[in-house]
Amino acid sequence: MKRYFKNIIPAVAIVLSMGMASCVNDLNVTPINPNLTTDINPNGLFNKCYANIALAGNGGANGDCDIDGLDGGTTGFIRQMWNSNELTTDEAISQWSDDGIPQFDYNAFDASHPMLNGYFARLTTGISYCNQYINQAGDYNATMTAEVRFIRVLEYYLLMDAFGNIPFATSLTTPVRMTRPEAYAWIEKELLDLEPGLSDAKAKKSTDANYGRVDKAAAWMLLARLYLNAEVYTGTAQWQKAADYAKKVMNSSYKLNTQGVNGWSAYQMLFMGDNGETDAAYEGIFPILQDGLTTTSWGTILFLSASAFDADMHANPNDPNATNGVSGQNWGGNRCRPDLIAKFFPNNDAPNISSTKMPQAAGDDRAIFDGAGRTLDNGLGASGTFKDGFGCSKFVNFKTNGAAGHDQTFMDTDFFLFRVAEAYMIYAEATARLNGGTTTVDGLAAINALRARAHTTAKSGMSLSDICDEWSREFYFEGMRRPTLIRFNRFGGNTNYNWSYKGGVKTGRNFSADKNIFAIPQAQVKGPITQNPGY
Repeated sequence: MKRYFKNIIPAVAIVLSMGMASCVNDLNVTPINPNLTTDINPNGLFNKCYANIALAGNGGANGDCDIDGLDGGTTGFIRQMWNSNELTTDEAISQWSDDGIPQFDYNAFDASHPMLNGYFARLTTGISYCNQYINQAGDYNATMTAEVRFIRVLEYYLLMDAFGNIPFATSLTTPVRMTRPEAYAWIEKELLDLEPGLSDAKAKKSTDANYGRVDKAAAWMLLARLYLNAEVYTGTAQWQKAADYAKKVMNSSYKLNTQGVNGWSAYQMLFMGDNGETDAAYEGIFPILQDGLTTTSWGTILFLSASAFDADMHANPNDPNATNGVSGQNWGGNRCRPDLIAKFFPNNDAPNISSTKMPQAAGDDRAIFDGAGRTLDNGLGASGTFKDGFGCSKFVNFKTNGAAGHDQTFMDTDFFLFRVAEAYMIYAEATARLNGGTTTVDGLAAINALRARAHTTAKSGMSLSDICDEWSREFYFEGMRRPTLIRFNRFGGNTNYNWSYKGGVKTGRNFSADKNIFAIPQAQVKGPITQNPGY
């Protein structure tokens, strides 16, 4: 799909002189040995640092997997991040019963959880690739090195966010244990230090040079997210810094997509097969690039779409018989919890209609849900059927001009890991927290800009509780909900904020605050690495 991939992340051409662990099905997951030596090809290793978050391994969807013990689709970076941050929350629930999925659904995960083991391994393996590049090819190109440092710090950020106290190394040596506050301090310092070396912030489409490579805006975005959660990570809030860096993103050339095309809303265009070619691309600060022919993966954007569709769902307003834009990839696993639908239908009156009609019924373009032939209730929870709960039709492979994708099985849709709308929400929340818990004039304007894009009513003011709900309306199913709920004290502990099947009970119940941090996978608890409290 993207010419970028011809030069940066070709799925088949990423070849290093490194032994890759093969995939088996025993769920005994281990990352690649970080002490393996490589005859360095700087461009190839640079590609590999990016590819770790886009592909399962060197051979695309059906080739070698970089993580031993899980198939390539299961261990994909986006799939692992999504499972841990969505299935554990008030947004998504799955009917699948393998690989520890019900434990996510019911907040019963522990140190033996296979998916958390895979997520931990994917992140630490990616860090090892970055360490190798920085230590052995760091003098090759200053901008490339800054980008690899950013990818490494992003992976450390996600590791710290998920697991708290983490293994840490900046070279291919045995890691030390770093506490969460120590990790926070290092991440902040590293981001501030590497940011000047990145290319200037510039919104790009796939036809522009360096589309898909991080620039200064990505560093500002991650700093804004880091500061927004600083109180969770360190005990000390940094709301002003969060607002300042969010504003830098808002003032850059990256911008909200506000104009729909050919019956597709501006919001829906962010999650379509040509989102890198339309003006939607200008909202994607760090797109993880996907192409149905050259960068195939079962664990990235295809997972987000196929896992949420069955063959009875039809998401194309211009073709009532089409499903999600790929052939036969309707796996019927992940569905919405009623609590998510209630964010758009607070009177419990969501209609049983298709996702092409639901936005109009909700008065909000973001309500891309399928209720046709479905129940709002999740029935028996993880043991129920896929139709127990509304479907999410957000991620599709359709193109705004009606063209077909490059392949019938794999998708062309890029995943925007960061998008400008997040800066708008961070700015609104951070300034509200500085303002005693209610939105400022400028913060409210930021939220209303998102609501205007969605053709829904403007708000005259919002509380922190309202802002938490607005995060869900804008970013549901994008892998961000668990950290958001934790920040608003709505996840673990005596929060009394319940959702369907929270804690394994249909009406919801509190669970231990220890689960605000995941368990370190048991196989990784060795040497200086100790288990988190409560596990």
